[in-house]
Amino acid sequence: MFIKLIISKFIKDFENINDKKVRENYGILSSIMGLIVNIILFIIELTIGIFINSIAVIADAFHNLADVSASIITLIGFKLSNKPADKEHPFGHGRIEYLSALLVSAIVLIVGLEFIKTSFSRILSPQAVHFNLVSFIIILIAIPLKLWLSFFNKNIGKKIDSSALKASGADALNDVYILSSVILSLLVSAFSTISIDGYVGILVGGLIVWSGISLMKDTIDPLLGQAPDPKLVKSIKKMALKCDVILGVHDLIIHNYGPGRTMISFHAEVPYNISIMTIHTKIDETEKMISEELGLFVVIHMDPLLIGSPEVTEAKKYVSKILKDFPYVQSFHDFRIVGDGDDKKLIFDIVVPFDEKVSEQTLENLGDTIKNKINEKHPNYDCVITVDRDYSAT
Repeated sequence: MFIKLIISKFIKDFENINDKKVRENYGILSSIMGLIVNIILFIIELTIGIFINSIAVIADAFHNLADVSASIITLIGFKLSNKPADKEHPFGHGRIEYLSALLVSAIVLIVGLEFIKTSFSRILSPQAVHFNLVSFIIILIAIPLKLWLSFFNKNIGKKIDSSALKASGADALNDVYILSSVILSLLVSAFSTISIDGYVGILVGGLIVWSGISLMKDTIDPLLGQAPDPKLVKSIKKMALKCDVILGVHDLIIHNYGPGRTMISFHAEVPYNISIMTIHTKIDETEKMISEELGLFVVIHMDPLLIGSPEVTEAKKYVSKILKDFPYVQSFHDFRIVGDGDDKKLIFDIVVPFDEKVSEQTLENLGDTIKNKINEKHPNYDCVITVDRDYSAT
């Protein structure tokens, strides 16, 4: 409730998350809240860490400083990623958001490695940690602050589908675990002479490094071209098949140019015996409908499909039966027979998902293997078989 109150107070038209400016304002608000909370925690923990001579507390203080830098970079990233498209970047600057998140993860990783190094030195040369009740209470106060910041970032990240903010939320939750470890170190120092400060510092540094690596993976994946969300793929296919002239959908490819900047293309199988002008109009309407409802740029390629032919129907049934012997073949499409008499070509594509453990050699020979089986019954067919990968499978 409190989060919604903050959002409604600082973001105009906050429900319209598909608007680029509204989305940018969400990112700015989240970054500013991160700045405020982390600056407060940095000042508090650095002061306490120096006062009680705890490397673990100082380590987490500088982790908060890294989070301040992260908030600044995220803020700049949201501003730059919302720049309009230009001649050099016709699909906009949306991927800057991923680049800013990548820089943030690098900062977190470096900070973690540095404090592992410092903590290891503390293990080799242990120093006493001085317990102080006031300092202990202040650190306890930091935990709900980080919990709130984690929930705030995750909530907004989920609302606007921002991997950067979701990662920031997860990072803030990591801080809660880190602070809990620091409290453990202080409690041990209060009731014994055992020094675990360096070991806890290594644990803190290790968690920071792990957080940095996780953040880095989450931001590199979309830059490299990760598989699309299965729910989005399902929605696109379902909406396309609502068009009464589209009989099937295949070769769906989704290009991500940043949050809210997605281009999709796919092949739609359509009847061969309907006016090309009629089909073209229907396809245009479908492109517009999907674009408006999902906020995507859509391109549909038409594949005419011969239907009602007894020869094609019989051959298709036979091929379908043969393909059952190849469990890694997901589907086939663009099935057609061209030519006359004994000079006929049987043409179709088969689809093999990327997650199937099939050797490259098997894939190279797959078309010939299926062709030989078809020719056992239909020796007059010259089979042309193309092996496709399913780019939308996850």
